[in-house]
Amino acid sequence: MPKLNLERHMPHLPERMFDLVSDLEAYPRFIPNCRAMEVRRDGNEVVFATMTIGFGPVTQAYTSKVVADRSTLTIGADAVDGPFAYLNSKWTFEAEGEGTRVRFAIDFKISNPLIAAVAEPAFMAKQEEIIDAFAEEADRRFG
Repeated sequence: MPKLNLERHMPHLPERMFDLVSDLEAYPRFIPNCRAMEVRRDGNEVVFATMTIGFGPVTQAYTSKVVADRSTLTIGADAVDGPFAYLNSKWTFEAEGEGTRVRFAIDFKISNPLIAAVAEPAFMAKQEEIIDAFAEEADRRFG
């Protein structure tokens, strides 16, 4: 069962980093392997986001229930369909110096054991690239 905790200091305000990660519709423009994102809103804080990811000729879509809580500067996502037995992730943003300590935790398991043997390590390895993509996009947006 893959679990990963990443954290990084970014030289941008916590609220700006929260807004960037909350901007789900923009993901296909800067997140590696994100081919499409469809977002359905269910109130102010809850959205259902269907992300299509692609690795070479293989594409897969999955939907997550995403809860963005601006008061605590946290964003949680739980997969509700797709190839995962479960996928839970959480972003937290804490002021640190003149920037933000960004923390990202993800825990997931792919349902099909044959696919999991190959796909889980590849999916896990991509998480560091995703954090890098957010850092680069933050620099582009916020200077």
